[in-house]
Amino acid sequence: MKIGDLELREQPLFLAPMEDITDPSFRYMCKKFGADVMYTEFISSDGLIRDGEKSVRKLDIFDYERPMGIQLYGHDIDSMINATRIAVNSNPELVDLNYGCPVRKIANRGAGAGMLQNIPLMLEMTTSIVKASPLPVTVKTRLGWDENSKIIVDLAEKLQDRGIKALTIHGRTRSQFYKGEADWTLIGEVKNNSKMHIPVIGNGDVSSPEIASDMFNKYGVDGIMIGRAAVGRPWIFREIRHYLETGELLSDLTIAEKTDIAQEQFKRSLEWKSEPVGIYEMRRHFSNYFKGIPNFRETRIRLLTSLDIEEIFGILDHIKERWGELRTNDRSNFWT
Repeated sequence: MKIGDLELREQPLFLAPMEDITDPSFRYMCKKFGADVMYTEFISSDGLIRDGEKSVRKLDIFDYERPMGIQLYGHDIDSMINATRIAVNSNPELVDLNYGCPVRKIANRGAGAGMLQNIPLMLEMTTSIVKASPLPVTVKTRLGWDENSKIIVDLAEKLQDRGIKALTIHGRTRSQFYKGEADWTLIGEVKNNSKMHIPVIGNGDVSSPEIASDMFNKYGVDGIMIGRAAVGRPWIFREIRHYLETGELLSDLTIAEKTDIAQEQFKRSLEWKSEPVGIYEMRRHFSNYFKGIPNFRETRIRLLTSLDIEEIFGILDHIKERWGELRTNDRSNFWT
């Protein structure tokens, strides 16, 4: 598979850009377990051009993470062009345009999925950024704004005509947010449209190796993007790759192995964001790392409420000691 001049393996696996999740500590773990392409947290164009500390810091990329994309969102073309030029200076492999974020404070301002209500502006913005960027420009979007405006098949052609080099489609409308099941049928229609020649990457509800394999086989997508199913489970990339290559499922990790991974990510989170932010942002990961452990409620509450670093590491050591040999093999209830 190729995105512009970027060469990737067949059936690559992408880590989705997620705010307050895909920071360097989490990306390190996902890369360790085989993510082929990763993205920064999505970055506000307004924050970037105003030199906002939080936005600028998201541009940091490490060589071991590559290939990396920087994802930008905004509603103003000039701001997006300027933000693109700043992002390019960080030397990513890709610039990705976020036309899919459903969060109200973003979409209601006309950015993210809000662009699905102003297709002429979306297309003009895309054209302008493609012209401004020396790097391949890609887009992530949704099926449409709501059930009555699933426009992705026609929109995909128009975005391709504006010069993008790959398209990622989340199989829900903006009005669905993350509720209900992702509908991959329209993703398949885009991929199998004879007029499309750029890679099409599918996204939504891929939470197991079997599902990933089915999506590749049923819909013919070039790649799959995994988002929240990887939270607290970065080894999902290794599980999927092994299954795609062998048809066999790997045994679930023991709780001891999961605890070692959680501790490593926690250490990196503290190094990157310090406390208390590094603690707060690990909680959603911790919650999924230890999903399925019996008689865990009291320990979970302590783990997810403590603000004392030594206490948290002590709780993790306790988990490893008490449940270390257990294999939960719980793939249910991931917030996909």
